[in-house]
Amino acid sequence: MTSRAGEPFEPGRALTEIGQLLTVPLPPTGLTTALGDPATGEWTATQGPGFRIVPLWEGDPLTGVYAPEWNGAEEAAEAHLATLVSELDRLLGPHTTVPLHEPLRKWQGGAAVDPLYEALFDEDLYGDLTVWSPADATGPAAPAARLLAVTVGHSDGDAPLVLAALVCDRALS
Repeated sequence: MTSRAGEPFEPGRALTEIGQLLTVPLPPTGLTTALGDPATGEWTATQGPGFRIVPLWEGDPLTGVYAPEWNGAEEAAEAHLATLVSELDRLLGPHTTVPLHEPLRKWQGGAAVDPLYEALFDEDLYGDLTVWSPADATGPAAPAARLLAVTVGHSDGDAPLVLAALVCDRALS
């Protein structure tokens, strides 16, 4: 049920995909692996020690797009994120925010960072993480000690904006 590039954002589908993500087994160790659709090559998931990241929505490519259309694309992606955050707050309780500027700065400087952060950056997901601890929620619960996060990312001028979710079995700092 993976989203395809340029499809409209559907909050219900995103929530269904998040529900599925919360139940996937997470490898305790191993290498980080990015997976793609064999037919299109589109990114479908990244999995590594204690985490899995999946795209929930991908906008249209921004090739040849300039302001105000560029601003509109960014605003639409942020609106999709806000819609999803609002619904997840309702289901899972209040979120926290984990800024990524410190690990990003280290990674860009060539320093080692946690494999989860490296996987996010490899998929151009540089936006701060909006995080929930579903196991503590009164709504649909995840296995103990799992965290859920969502973010929006964008790699360069031509690439589409991407809304992604991740689940992990460790604290994010």
